[in-house]
Amino acid sequence: MTIFLILAPYGVYAALMMVVSATLSLAVAAALCLAVVALDVVQGRSVKILGLGSAIVFAAVAAYLQLIDPRMSHSAVRLAVDCGIFALSLGSMLLRVPFTLQYAIEVVPPETAAIPGFLRANYVITGAWALSTLLMIVGNLMTLYVPGLPYWTGLAIAFAARNSALYFTRWYPEYRKTKDIAAQTAAAMSGQGS
Repeated sequence: MTIFLILAPYGVYAALMMVVSATLSLAVAAALCLAVVALDVVQGRSVKILGLGSAIVFAAVAAYLQLIDPRMSHSAVRLAVDCGIFALSLGSMLLRVPFTLQYAIEVVPPETAAIPGFLRANYVITGAWALSTLLMIVGNLMTLYVPGLPYWTGLAIAFAARNSALYFTRWYPEYRKTKDIAAQTAAAMSGQGS
């Protein structure tokens, strides 16, 4: 359920971009981000960098469209949003709080969060989302600057990049866990042999 709430504003934004104005789709996405932040607060969880930051990105791009350039293309709007999300991902790592860490700490037992590789795993997963967003930026740049390239190409790249990051987010923690258990078992076995 958590991953659904995290991704819902982006899915709604992408779907609405096809049927309503970009400004309205961005405003709805910002409102959904704020609703998820409010839900976290009501349920006693922390305010997330990604949730609040995404609300700011969506609202800022909507304000830009409304006040400065209402004729901005859909590809340029997606590019602006993806650049903002990329900055959030990279910024969270530079601030030493990879955005996935805030979610992970709330769903794992304290002993799991205390494992030395836990923080490293969250850097890797956040890095995967940053890479995914970078690929979406490339897709948007292609639709803006490669003449004759179909509009759906950028959407296909975004879909593939986002789904790959989602798959990796689900796969990597189990992979790390299995690898860490194997390493602990090997260390224990070599300690018994001494």
